[in-house]
Amino acid sequence: MAKTIEIAAHFAGVDVPLSPFLNERRIERINAGRYEGTEIAGALKVVRKGDKVLELGAGLGVVGAVVSKNCAPKKVISYEANPALIPHIRALYAHNKFGKKHEVINEVLISAPDRPASLPFVIKNSFLGSSLNADYRRAKEVVDVPTRDFNAVMAEFGPDVLLMDIEGGELDVLEHADLSGVRAIVIEFHPGSYDIAGMKRCKNILREAGFVRDDEVSTRVVWAAVRTQD
Repeated sequence: MAKTIEIAAHFAGVDVPLSPFLNERRIERINAGRYEGTEIAGALKVVRKGDKVLELGAGLGVVGAVVSKNCAPKKVISYEANPALIPHIRALYAHNKFGKKHEVINEVLISAPDRPASLPFVIKNSFLGSSLNADYRRAKEVVDVPTRDFNAVMAEFGPDVLLMDIEGGELDVLEHADLSGVRAIVIEFHPGSYDIAGMKRCKNILREAGFVRDDEVSTRVVWAAVRTQD
């Protein structure tokens, strides 16, 4: 007999199975469309039918799932550093019948030329506080996560759209990133990790690469941006 899956939340056609990472407040936010609402709005606006989408930082899997369900992309590949989230993300994708169109990989993408083979990832009680940049105080666990070359993945996969929410790691990625084939990007900045100067640097890198923020679906810390020449 097939195991019964309890659905905790539903948004934009996506069922979100119950998991230890869903508390009452988070469930309420997903149902109301407030969980990562600005990122989702930006992604829904810029992702086109047939696009290839690369997501850095899958989180609960909701943002990428909404894209898969509503935008008819050709393929979505999501990278998530937190190994504890992976089985729950895969359960979400499987329940929503994404098949091979959407996969999640437990690796960290690094664009710097001196990329290490792995990096320590600090897991805290809240997955939102878990990151590569977190301090070790009150750490629940520290695990080594394998890395992969960001630019090699970009060259091999050739994404049209990049979704990035990696809890402060976006500046390190953008500093050495080849974004030449990307039409649009949706990114959350984390000035708490690299100060206002770091956030300005991220934005300047995007501007220099030809991206223009869409004011309709962007805020100070979340940008949906499209190349001007597109």
